[in-house]
Amino acid sequence: MKRTFSDDDLRAAEAKIDPALTRFMARFPGELGARQPVHTVYGGAHLFKSDTTQKLGVLALRALEEYGPDAATLGGAVGIDPRFRDVVYARVVEKLRREPVEDFRIDFEDGYGNRADDEEDGHAAAAAREVATGLRNGTLPPFIGIRIKQFSQELMPRAMRTLDIFISTLLDTAGALPPNFVVTLPKIQLPQQVTALADLFDVMEPRLGLGAHALRFEFMIETTQAILSENGVSNLPLFLDAARGRAVAAHFGTYDYTASCNITAEHQRMDHPACDFARHMMQVAYAGTGLWLSDGATNIMPIAPHRGALSEKQIEENRTVVHRAWRLHVDHIRHSLINAYYQGWDLNPAQLPTRYAAVYSFFLEGLKAATGRLHNFIEKAGQATLVGDVFDDAATGQGLLNYFLRALNCGAITEEEALATGLTLDELRSRSFVKIMRGRRG
Repeated sequence: MKRTFSDDDLRAAEAKIDPALTRFMARFPGELGARQPVHTVYGGAHLFKSDTTQKLGVLALRALEEYGPDAATLGGAVGIDPRFRDVVYARVVEKLRREPVEDFRIDFEDGYGNRADDEEDGHAAAAAREVATGLRNGTLPPFIGIRIKQFSQELMPRAMRTLDIFISTLLDTAGALPPNFVVTLPKIQLPQQVTALADLFDVMEPRLGLGAHALRFEFMIETTQAILSENGVSNLPLFLDAARGRAVAAHFGTYDYTASCNITAEHQRMDHPACDFARHMMQVAYAGTGLWLSDGATNIMPIAPHRGALSEKQIEENRTVVHRAWRLHVDHIRHSLINAYYQGWDLNPAQLPTRYAAVYSFFLEGLKAATGRLHNFIEKAGQATLVGDVFDDAATGQGLLNYFLRALNCGAITEEEALATGLTLDELRSRSFVKIMRGRRG
């Protein structure tokens, strides 16, 4: 066969690009396959107890029983497709009983406020001891962490002190960090703020007997300067550089961000176009890096206005108010999910039923089509296929697999439903489409 290039020519060409590709792959490893929580529940540090999330589950079930006592009522209130109302309702109830909260953030920032140093010192130590108790008793959620104050000139000393007291007390009491423990750094404006936290972790780990990179953190993207610096450059990639491998997630702060854009309070909402722009910037900056993205919170709470002995009119007004807030919450979650933000914030136990209802219905509505696509894809061992009017190539394989992994992790679908794709449990648990294809090809 006639050739123009010699083997030496090919090796020389490869040698020129290999270093760049190696750096690229290190920066963009793709989805890591680990479980991502569907939400983060925020609560003031002064209120946290070892069994807080169990109590939130009880309150969530109570709200569901009162304002959505059956599948038809809940489904009608929030707009769930009638085909899926019964199964969604049953799975929401089961989830609230089994694992009502997936991720909880003990808040020393907006949900806590500014207090005297002695008071915050005490709450930091007390919250750490409660986490230790929860770790011992098995009452913590799968993911947990703390949010410290921002690293501004005024508040950084207080933030560092709280971080130190909390982690030192936790390790002294429990002897270990809980699984999936993370620190949230809010209101980031400069990469140097991220560097400062990474530097503090570098100091803490050897002194506390922790392994390298045992301490991890997440960004809060809630300032315009995070999106675009004074030099016209996005700070988002620079934050990831400054984290030095410690960052696991980036959370969007809806209300601080819209306020920083001078949007009036009346129009500060999750689906504002300014928020869509910021979230798209986050996606572009962090796609393929393995960083989880999380949306913010719906700030209209499903709280009934009337209490005590109620008239029929007051009962109906309560139901109307809660159902309106529930529908808004579900609409916001669906907006996030459609735009590939699979995690968001919840601030009230009565939002937990609609969090899971929205997520479960989203996955169930797409289940039949996704099953068909992945089943055909698997059967043909990754060759291009045509299912209906949707054309797949090999690059979509991991995306389809991630759909089922996310749905399984949160309880939206069962293992039996996932196995209808033709995958085995071992293949699902591998979390890697490439590994599945290699295994099937021998």
